[in-house]
Amino acid sequence: MAEKITFDKLVRWVGLGALVLAVLYITNYLSSVLLPFFIAWLFAYLLYPMVKFIQYRMHVKVRALAIIIAMLAVLSVIGLMVYFIIPPMFDQFQKLYSYLMHWLHQTTHTNDLTTLVKRWIEDNQTEIEHFFKSSDFKETLRTTMPKVFAVIGQTAYIIKGVVASCITLLYMFFILLDYEFLTSNWIKIFPKKNRPFWRELAVDVERELNNYIRGQSLVALCMGVMFCIGFSIMDFPMAIGLGILIGVMDLVPYLHTFALIPTAFLAMLKAADTGQNFWMVFGLAVGLFIVVQIITDMIVTPKIMGKAMGLNPAILLLSLSVWGALLGFIGLIIALPLTTLLIAYWQRYVTKEHEPE
Repeated sequence: MAEKITFDKLVRWVGLGALVLAVLYITNYLSSVLLPFFIAWLFAYLLYPMVKFIQYRMHVKVRALAIIIAMLAVLSVIGLMVYFIIPPMFDQFQKLYSYLMHWLHQTTHTNDLTTLVKRWIEDNQTEIEHFFKSSDFKETLRTTMPKVFAVIGQTAYIIKGVVASCITLLYMFFILLDYEFLTSNWIKIFPKKNRPFWRELAVDVERELNNYIRGQSLVALCMGVMFCIGFSIMDFPMAIGLGILIGVMDLVPYLHTFALIPTAFLAMLKAADTGQNFWMVFGLAVGLFIVVQIITDMIVTPKIMGKAMGLNPAILLLSLSVWGALLGFIGLIIALPLTTLLIAYWQRYVTKEHEPE
C-alpha cells in the first residue's frame, strides 16, 4: 500500500531541505575558515593507518609520538622524492628551454619576428602616438588602475590565506590524537532513534572510500611510474614531470587522457629539435598511452582493486563539478565522501541493494 504523506512529514521534509541549504550556504560563506580543517581531516584519514601501525605494531605506546614519527616518515619520503626528482626535472626544464629556443630561431615563420615588430611600429608610429595622447587611453588607464590594485590586494589575501593554512598541521595532529573517539562518537549528534540509520550509512561510505582512495592511489602511482620510465626511454622532453602529472591526474580514472594536450606540444618541440617527423614522435607517445592503459586495465587495476566496485569516472567528474561549483575548493575536497554517502543511501534504502542488517 502507498504510504500517506502527512502534514507532519511534509513539514519535516521541508525543514530538512531548508537545513541542508543553510548548511551549504554557511559552509560556502565560511570556506576560508573551514578549508584548513577539511584538508586536515583528509590528511588524517590517509595517515591514520600508518599511525595505527606505528603505535600497535611497533609498540610506540604514546599516540602523540606515533603521530610525530608518521609525519616525519611522510616528510622524509617526500624529501627523498624531491631530491631524486627535482634535479632531473631542472635538467629537463633546461632541455625544454633549448628545444623552444631552437624552434623559435629555426622555424621559418619566426626568423624575422623582431624585424616585423620593429617595422610595424615604424609604419604606425603616428597612430600609436595619437592613441597614447588621446582621451581614450587616459580613460582606459583610469579604469584599469583600480583593477590592478584589486588584483594586488587579492594576491596579498591569497598569500595570507596560504600562511594561515599552516594551522592545518595542528588540526591534523589533534584529529589523529583522538581519531577513534571522533570517528566513533560523531553519531551522537543525532537522536538515538536515528543513529542506526546513520551508522549503517557510515559503514557503507567507509567501505567505498577505502576501496576508491587507497586502491586508486596505488593504481595512479603505478601508472605514473610506468609513464616516467616510458617517456625516459623515448628521451621525451619533461619525461619525469609529465609522468608525475599523468599519475596525479589518474587519481580520477581516465582523466589522464587530457595529458595528451601537453604531450602533443612536447612532441612538437622534440620534432623541431631533432628533425624527426612530428607524427612519428607523437604516435610513439600515443602508443605509450595505449600500452600503459592496457597494462593498467588488465593487470594493475584487477590486482590492486580486486573485486571492489569503484565509482564510475563519469559520476566522479560530475560530483567534482557540482560540489566544486556549490562550495568552491571545499566542495572538491568533500565531493567524494558526499557523493559516496548519497550513493550508499540510494543503494541501501531506495534500490535495496544492501539490505540493513
